[in-house]
Amino acid sequence: MTDTTSAAADTPAANGHGETHSTASFKGLMLGSIGVVYGDIGTSPLYAFREAVTAAGATAATASTQAVLGVLSLILWALIVVVTLKYVVILLRADNNGEGGTLALMALAQRALGTSGGVVVLLGIISGALFYGDAVITPALSVLSAVEGIKLVTSALDHYVVPITIVILVALFAVQSRGTARVAAFFGPIMCIWFAVMAMAALPLIAQQPSVLLAFNPVYAVSFLLNHGIIGLVTLGAVFLAVTGAEALYADLGHFGKRPIQTAWLFLVLPSLALNYLGQGALVIGNPHTIENPFFLMFPEWALVPMVVLATVATVIASQAVITGAYSLTRQAIQLGLMPRFEITHTSEAHSGQIYIPRINTLLLVGVLMLVVMFRSSSSLASAYGISVTGTMVVTAMMGFVVIWKVWRWSPFAAAALILPFLAIDLTFLTANLLKVFEGGWVPLALGGAVMLLMYTWRRGSRLLYEKSHRQEIPLTDLITMLEKKPPQRVPGTAVFLTSNPDYAPTALMHSLKHYKVLHQKNVILTIEIASTPRVDIAERVRLEDVGEMFSKVTLRFGFMESPNVPKALAIARKLGWQFDIMSTSFFLSRRALKPAAQSGMPRWQDHLFIGMSRSANDATDYFQIPTGRVVEVGTQVTI
Repeated sequence: MTDTTSAAADTPAANGHGETHSTASFKGLMLGSIGVVYGDIGTSPLYAFREAVTAAGATAATASTQAVLGVLSLILWALIVVVTLKYVVILLRADNNGEGGTLALMALAQRALGTSGGVVVLLGIISGALFYGDAVITPALSVLSAVEGIKLVTSALDHYVVPITIVILVALFAVQSRGTARVAAFFGPIMCIWFAVMAMAALPLIAQQPSVLLAFNPVYAVSFLLNHGIIGLVTLGAVFLAVTGAEALYADLGHFGKRPIQTAWLFLVLPSLALNYLGQGALVIGNPHTIENPFFLMFPEWALVPMVVLATVATVIASQAVITGAYSLTRQAIQLGLMPRFEITHTSEAHSGQIYIPRINTLLLVGVLMLVVMFRSSSSLASAYGISVTGTMVVTAMMGFVVIWKVWRWSPFAAAALILPFLAIDLTFLTANLLKVFEGGWVPLALGGAVMLLMYTWRRGSRLLYEKSHRQEIPLTDLITMLEKKPPQRVPGTAVFLTSNPDYAPTALMHSLKHYKVLHQKNVILTIEIASTPRVDIAERVRLEDVGEMFSKVTLRFGFMESPNVPKALAIARKLGWQFDIMSTSFFLSRRALKPAAQSGMPRWQDHLFIGMSRSANDATDYFQIPTGRVVEVGTQVTI
């Protein structure tokens, strides 16, 4: 869900299942996917094998060939089963009008289940919340692991690892407001170099220790787990570090399309990752003392500094992908009613997907810097990684079952037969990672829990507020009948009243009649609907309906991946016969001041939390991109 290459969303690749129609666009999309989709999983070799071998109990004195082959086999088969089969082969087909990701899958499953989709919404909230934990940990872990390579150049630089990491991360978050379009052009080529260098460095080492190729035999993975008991399970938690970033394959479906992502994985990324892990294994088998940092020790001494620089750039790219993914996820959450409105800045006039959310950027930066200062090394931080990603994968598998059953119309038994093996593997990985709760795994759980609480509170509070406001409103038809019997003074111009329920008179309209005792010549009851599809066709954007001589109802529909632009959408209504002129139109909005009620559907502390979130929400005028000079706000006080 990264926004760095959202131009692809406007290409044929984003339609249907993401098929492309020209060689040039296909190559460009494949290159873009290498730079963005595979940034996270592509930098996993920096720490995954080292942490897995260490978790297996191997040291410079005890690293045995059998242990190394067992760990390597687990990593290789995790890449083949979890990433290749589950995501590349199956889930990339489960698109929501060309879009992927957990919230897109949630919307698709919820639409299929109808009124009984409450559990799916809960699963969507869980997966979305866990993603934010991933978005905080990934930049901290990736950049730390890259910068730690300088310790191999000289131990004198050891004390500068954390300060250098902090400087890089602050710079990374500082440039977010400038947009990523220009930088994105360099992502693909740099990551291609990264994968090529990783693969080439491993070839001589594999040639020296060809026995390492035995790791492709799954018997080594199974026997390792059976013979090592609880240590095998702990090792499995570290092995999972090799497949973190797999969710990006699915999340970025709308930006690149299915075939470019699949092709890049099968022909470049997977072979490069497999070769590099095999090379690290061959190095440790030949010289157990390299277990300290097998990735960087694969390279000759003269290449260490260039590799540290290249690794740092690669990890910045990986971090960029997850940061912009957090922006896209936030926009989807806002549109789906899971979060209050935040200020969203568009960093490109051409591509709506390139956005920047200042508040999310600041919160992510604070969280990332806190983790770097708290853990101070990638090995310590690796314990905190994995839980959020495995949790998201478990939820994705569950929602995938619903989609395969209800949307693809498979029998429940066939859908279960396809998904249950992957769900079992995901649950095993989750169990293995839960063993690391007290070593740092509590961090993503705490972050995810906090975000879940906020999402649930906002959704529940918004529903209670809607129900309470609805009870106090009068039907629009009754009001029109009253006004026709006793017409008020009419003034020229058009008044647009925003409301969430077009069948009832908007609060702003009632207060306008009460205080001003006048009615405009043209009055529009405007409702904005968010569809369960990522985007809405322009032809379906506006729905116009006349209600008597005084009023018209206008409904604007936007997809949950779109940013609502009311004036631009209303201009479309001209084709339907409404002569819309922004300079003679006034928009009436009601601004509600919330107070906790004596009797509420939520605990008192949750009432205060919802009220606080409501006050922090971005102004509706800015969010719907309505010119501030054309807005009249009417204040009301509501208890909840």
